[in-house]
Amino acid sequence: MGCAPSIHVSQSGVVYCRGSDEPSSPQQSAAVSQGAAALHGLFVKTEAADSIPAVLAYRSRQPPPPCAGPRHKERGPARARVPHCCGIEPETQTSSAGRQQASATEVQIGPMRLTQDPIQVLLIFAKEDNQSDGFWWACDRAGYKCSIARTPKSALECFLDKQQEIIVIDHRNSRYFDGEDICRSIRATKPSEHTVILAVVPRISADQEETSVVPLLNAGFDRRFMENSSITACYNELIQIERGEVRSQFKLRACNALFTALDHCQEAIEITSEDRVVQYVNPAFERMMGYHKGELIGKELIEIPKSVKNCADLSDSINTFIKKGKEWQGVYYTNRKSGDSIQQHVKITPVIGQGGKIRHFVSLKRLRCTNENNKQLCKSHHDKKCTGDNSQSESHSFKCKNRRKDSVDVKSITSQSSDAPSLQTRQYSSMARIHSMTIEAPITKDGLRRLSGNEYVFSKNMNLSHSHLSVPNTISDVPPCIAQLLDNEESWDFNIFELEAVTNKRPLVYLGLKVFGRFGVSEFLNCSEATLRAWLQVIEANYHSSNSYHNSTHAADVLHATAFFLGKERVKGSLDHLDEVAALIAATIHDVDHPGRTNSFLCNAGSELAVLYNDTAVLESHHTALAFQLTAKDSKCNIFKNIDRNHYRTLRQAIIDMVLATEMTKHFEHVNKFVNSINKPMASEETSSHSEGSDCECTANRKNFPDNQTLIKRMMIKCADVANPCRPLELCIEWAGRISEEYFAQTDEEKRQGLPVVMPVFDRNTCSIPKSQISFIDYFITDMFDAWDAFAHLPVLMQHLANNYKHWKTLDELKCKSLRLPSENNNRHKRKTNRPLDPPVSL
Repeated sequence: MGCAPSIHVSQSGVVYCRGSDEPSSPQQSAAVSQGAAALHGLFVKTEAADSIPAVLAYRSRQPPPPCAGPRHKERGPARARVPHCCGIEPETQTSSAGRQQASATEVQIGPMRLTQDPIQVLLIFAKEDNQSDGFWWACDRAGYKCSIARTPKSALECFLDKQQEIIVIDHRNSRYFDGEDICRSIRATKPSEHTVILAVVPRISADQEETSVVPLLNAGFDRRFMENSSITACYNELIQIERGEVRSQFKLRACNALFTALDHCQEAIEITSEDRVVQYVNPAFERMMGYHKGELIGKELIEIPKSVKNCADLSDSINTFIKKGKEWQGVYYTNRKSGDSIQQHVKITPVIGQGGKIRHFVSLKRLRCTNENNKQLCKSHHDKKCTGDNSQSESHSFKCKNRRKDSVDVKSITSQSSDAPSLQTRQYSSMARIHSMTIEAPITKDGLRRLSGNEYVFSKNMNLSHSHLSVPNTISDVPPCIAQLLDNEESWDFNIFELEAVTNKRPLVYLGLKVFGRFGVSEFLNCSEATLRAWLQVIEANYHSSNSYHNSTHAADVLHATAFFLGKERVKGSLDHLDEVAALIAATIHDVDHPGRTNSFLCNAGSELAVLYNDTAVLESHHTALAFQLTAKDSKCNIFKNIDRNHYRTLRQAIIDMVLATEMTKHFEHVNKFVNSINKPMASEETSSHSEGSDCECTANRKNFPDNQTLIKRMMIKCADVANPCRPLELCIEWAGRISEEYFAQTDEEKRQGLPVVMPVFDRNTCSIPKSQISFIDYFITDMFDAWDAFAHLPVLMQHLANNYKHWKTLDELKCKSLRLPSENNNRHKRKTNRPLDPPVSL
């Protein structure tokens, strides 16, 4: 056929036409040629074409040929249909220079930039004629992908498969099918929401009256096209639809992404009309206010109860301000559905719409972290869990669970060992019961108790908290005051002490659920979130809240730092999912059951732990051993029970290696190995790549070698463990005070017992905290974080480190031995005494 495209039948039974410059299979072409003939992309039916499918898909690269020679003659009883050459307009008889190439189009909707794929068109014509040919070639000229369906069934199947943006239905004759019925059946499907459907109707003569388009619109059509087989007329119609309705529908479809973002946003968002009628609220708003969206949407704001705590004229002032097109933000009291008054930080932004007038107001609302807010919201959360209040949406309802109300006798727990009740026998409804899970590490006095076999647990007296903090079922099932704090957990400046306060010194479970969920730990371990939650509870229960530094807050802080490092591009590119999971678990357990004393103290005191581990990495060995014992002891908290043995062994080895790397006697060895094996080769490769322009792919992947991945993981947890000097100044000062107090207590005990004083500088009567911090930074921190920053790129941390170092140097130069200047301490004391103390949150 020369330049004519070949036709072949795909395995799906759809007939495709391929341009002559594309390779084609002789077998496919031969198979179809028995029942069809190809004429420059047009499907030509012959007497043997009955087996051709009812859907034709076409995308030609060749122009329709100029009229030449007579028409095809009949073959037997049937005649091969060929388009009338005289109907092809002069511009279609030229080369393909005027034909558009199918390509993606960039579309802008506000600040959002979108890419629209080439348009797809579905032609629904029972028989091929000049009109179908006109649309066929118009699609070719516009660069659209085109399919033709011959029957209603094949049309619906084709649409559901390809979901074309434009559908053209032949509505000139009802002999073969009813065009309105086809349109209704397509409109009944969800994908048709953003599809433009065109009805081709018969041309009317000059003496006929124009018919109404209302029946077509009611059937679901968007436009009407008067019969016209001119390719240019069809082309113009399609182009107008593309630039008009299709483009608008594409933008509307993109709004689904914005609504998804709003639905998952942690800030409460409310959108109202210019008349202050509620049009939209997101789930965060429902949770904050206690309403279901169905109770709010369509109501005027004046119908919603207001708080009497606001100034009388505040609402009028806000309305006057925003109706001038200005943004307002400030503090506002509002009432929840329960009647409780809460304080919010509110930002209201007017949105200009049709006619240049304000058409919407968008309000962003965030709870202020006040004692009253925490009390009200957590009280509400607790009430819902106990009363089974289902007034909220189903996804946020809290069902009351029948739980045993057995009291916990601390004395009985601390005096029993093997005959203590199992974790499996009781479901605890408060954190007090979670704390009592240390039955797996019985507490009698400072020292070591042997449980059975070779299970050793170091324990010391713990002050059990009797707060009523309920354990979250999932990360979404946490009190709003805690959820709001966790919204910021991906930031380096996340304040772990605020989380410690609202969780009554039990931040690890909450932060752990959030971080582990973000990294897909449950999915990797193939364990339920309930198992993960139980594991976090057991691990946190075995941290000593009586320690000023080595408690579960420190573990949560190290977990947060580790997660932050894992999010850095180069770290992420060097480790696989198993490494990430191992790092997060190692950070969680790395100081479990820490006694608040150093390895040197335990060795000098002749501790049984020191004897057990031969005075080598005593605590680090104990942390890992105990963590795996606690995990394996109860299937309800065994997060490893569903992974295969090989994965478990690899994961266990990685966890152990990382926890042992936190032992400071090998600090310089780990840092030097990292610099020599990772940083120096990496710097050399980058220099070589820039100077020679060579491809260093094989050497650039050096960091992905297993040995180097181990070095990266060690360095990461080491930096996370001692990252306090790189935190914002106030957090750094708090951590410095806590570690100093723990070291002071050790020095006091060493003096009482007549043991060697391991750290004489930490004598509470003579110690200069600024000097100790300066020495620690100079000796351990600076070089290590310089090396880690060179690899992971951490400018924010390095800036905090410089600021904190300057703070300590200033204090030292002023001969100040405390955490702050006396004037600062007095000011802080005044601020604290002038406001009520934060009560423990009761949930």
